[in-house]
Amino acid sequence: MVTVQVVRTLALALTEATEQDHHGRPSFRVAGRIFATLWDAEHLNVMLDEPGIHTAVATRGDCCADVYWGKRLAAVRVALPAADPGLVSELLADAWEGKAPARLLRPA
Repeated sequence: MVTVQVVRTLALALTEATEQDHHGRPSFRVAGRIFATLWDAEHLNVMLDEPGIHTAVATRGDCCADVYWGKRLAAVRVALPAADPGLVSELLADAWEGKAPARLLRPA
């Protein structure tokens, strides 16, 4: 089981990640772009690309489901009680990478 505090710790450990309100829900951002939102105390939406969403759902259907905004596949919803910290960390890092500016992705 992953708690909201574990999600916060994992998300905010990513370079330049911040937490900000998004319509009454906590969101995690890099350079102003949302890479994840805490939907409620038991669900995290992670904004992956479509292949990443499909992979998460196919390999971890026990805790991952696809999320559509209208007709667009937009995120993977993670059921935190069924997830493990390693999975959540990996998904957050992938989403962060997809939203981070190029300057943060360059090797140091």
